Order: sequence, then C-alpha cells, then structure tokens
Amino acid sequence: MELTVSILPVLLFLLFLFLLDSFKLVQKKYLAFSVGWGIVSAGLAYYTNSFIIRFCPVPFETLSRYVAPATEELIKSLFIFLIIFRKRAGFLTDAAIYGFAIGTGFALVENILYLQNTGDPNLLTWIVRGFGTALMHGGCTSLLAVILIGAKSRESSFLFNTALAFSAVYCIHSVFNHFYIDPLFQTLGIIIVLPFIFVSVFRKNEIQLQNWLEIEFSSEIELLNSMNKGQFLSTRAGKYMASLKTRFPGETILDMYCYIQIYLELSIKAKRNLMLKENGFQPIQEQDIEKKFTELRELRKRIGKVGEITLSPLIRMSYRDLWKLSLLK
Repeated sequence: MELTVSILPVLLFLLFLFLLDSFKLVQKKYLAFSVGWGIVSAGLAYYTNSFIIRFCPVPFETLSRYVAPATEELIKSLFIFLIIFRKRAGFLTDAAIYGFAIGTGFALVENILYLQNTGDPNLLTWIVRGFGTALMHGGCTSLLAVILIGAKSRESSFLFNTALAFSAVYCIHSVFNHFYIDPLFQTLGIIIVLPFIFVSVFRKNEIQLQNWLEIEFSSEIELLNSMNKGQFLSTRAGKYMASLKTRFPGETILDMYCYIQIYLELSIKAKRNLMLKENGFQPIQEQDIEKKFTELRELRKRIGKVGEITLSPLIRMSYRDLWKLSLLK
C-alpha cells in the first residue's frame, strides 16, 4: 500500500502530460530512456550522497537541505543535455515531458529505497512522498529542461540559462527539503499548482507551434515551388542569390542553390509529418531520406561557414530548424 501511494501519482501525472501532447512530439523510445536515466541517476545520487556523508563531516540535515539538491539535480540533468545535443526536443512540450520522465524514474527508486531503509508504516508519510516529493523531482527536472530548450530556441546564451536553470531548481528543491511549511500543506500546494503550470505551458506552446507551422510551412512551399517551376530569379530570394555572383565562384552558387532546395524539401516533409501526427495519422517514412541528409551534409561542407551565414536571410539553421529535420530520421 505504502509503495503504491508513493509511486502511482507521479506515474499518472507523467501519463497525463503524455496525453496532453497533441502534436505527439515525444518519441516513446526517448521517453523510456528518460525514465531509465531517472532510475540510474537515483542510484548514482544515493551513492554520491552516501560517499559525502562517509568522508565529509556533514550533518544529515545539512546534506538534505543544501548538498543533496545540488547533486541530485545535476545528475538528473545530464540526460537533458544529451537530448539537446542530439536534438531530440524542439519545443517546451517535449522538453517538459522528458524532464518529468527523468524525475519520475528518480522518484520511483528514491521512494523504494526510503521504504526499505525506514519501513515507515505512516500512510501520511507516503502521501507526502508520492504527491509531494515525487512530483517535486519531476517538476524540477522538467523546469530545467524547459529553460534550456527555451534558451536554445531563442538562441539566447546557453551558459547563462544553464546557470539560471540550475539556480532555480536548486532553490526549489532546497526550500522543499527545509519544510518551512507543514508537509501536508506543501504537498497540497504542489498538487494544485503543478498541473496548472503544465497546462498553461502546453497551451502556450501549442499556439506557438501552430503559428510556426502555418507561417513557415506556407512560405517554404511557395519558395520551393518557384524553384521547381524555374521562377526563382523573379522572387526576392532569387534576386538575393543573384547578387552573390560577384562574391562567390559559380560552383559555390550552384551548391548554395541545391542546398536551399534540399533543405526546403526536408523541412516541408518534417512539418507534414508533424501535422499528420497531430491529426492522428501515421507519419510518412520515405526511402531516400537518408540519402537526402547525406547530400545536405556534403553541400553544407562545400559552401562552408561563410556560405551558410550568407544564406541565413533565406533559410535558418537554428537549433529548432535542425530539430525538425531530425524528426525525419
């Protein structure tokens, strides 16, 4: 009974977040990996904190309030950095769900270890751990993921936002462990506030994603059609490309043209798959996608960094733009 009360709320909340994702941005494989990393990180944090207690003269209360929040949040966050590095999250929604999944795995192991070590039969303790501590772990890692993905999407300073994210989750975790407020009231606050925050973030993100799809999708189709019909030079983009002839060799201009065309094809297909998933249809998997990616990488090498910067008024290769292409893989 104690174990069920301590782990069921966080699992149900994770399911709630997954169902709330109307665009189905989350990949089930990475969701499972996130929960798995949460489980592993709980073990790593347990041994790290045990090592600190054994070899450093730190009272348990001090460890719980000031040291453990730092070690636990740092270890949990490592998988978030991997997801960002591999471009597996592009919006606040999928970042929030991956982060909460890590916290879910962490909370499962932590509560099992707590039950084994204490054997506390008090049901109120397990209600606090299940609805309070477990949701706090998920919420903190989710918040960190949202801040980092938001920074990447805005192309803001990643180092500054990393420091900001860690400071925020450390303070929340530390204040929670101080129990300034009665644990039951603290838990009740989390139950009320956390769903409201997530629903607000998801709604805002859904509007943002819808606008991003509609505006960029139509402009990319228009540009690609003009290229396929031989009308590219009559567009503003074509006139811009024509102005580059005096700055780059002819073969580089040709590579740039091919680069734009392949990028637009892949970008449109990625958005098409997003819209199919949103409407409950299976995304289309095409045989030549990997070949297209290989060709795009080769063209990117040939035009070089200067060429890429020169093309930035026409196509952007920001974090989110690279993320959308990864959806086709």
